[in-house]
Amino acid sequence: MTSFETENKKRSYATAITLAVLLLVIVLTCVPYLVSIALAAEPAQNAAEASPIFGVTIPSGYRRWELIAPAEEAAPLDELRAVVGNQTALEAYQAGKLPFPDGTILVKRAWKRKKSPEFASATIPGAATTVQVMVKDSKTYAATGGWGFGRFVDGKPVDEAQHRTCFACHEARAKGRDYVFTRLAP
Repeated sequence: MTSFETENKKRSYATAITLAVLLLVIVLTCVPYLVSIALAAEPAQNAAEASPIFGVTIPSGYRRWELIAPAEEAAPLDELRAVVGNQTALEAYQAGKLPFPDGTILVKRAWKRKKSPEFASATIPGAATTVQVMVKDSKTYAATGGWGFGRFVDGKPVDEAQHRTCFACHEARAKGRDYVFTRLAP
């Protein structure tokens, strides 16, 4: 083998090793991001878990999402609420971006208010009441401002009549904020 061939072989090996390391870095960088997307958007196992009209499901992993804002609902509901959002929602809120981009998912968890047994002046979550979901997809939900809605009690969607009220309420009260009531808590 000539010195030219030996040098060429060394360059080929060096290039192959460099490409392998680069590929490994790309994979290690992208995998966590791809896993978070998969967890955030995992569909329900069957259609019975989807909301009527919109086909929205409770997103897998939503309990690990970041808090957007807490809220308290007065009588007659008497609820404590917490709105959480996926990464797309959080980034849009932080950037002050309206309308929200497609892929935004907001989940409102609600519980009956209950006096704390340990601290008389405190209110704590009691029994869970609902999980409400908003999914932004401007093409699929064009007729409802780009949003699909789901309201669930004990993990099951409520009836179609209740789902028909979702957009009307959001349109009447929050149209100027892309139909979203919740603002990012400071």
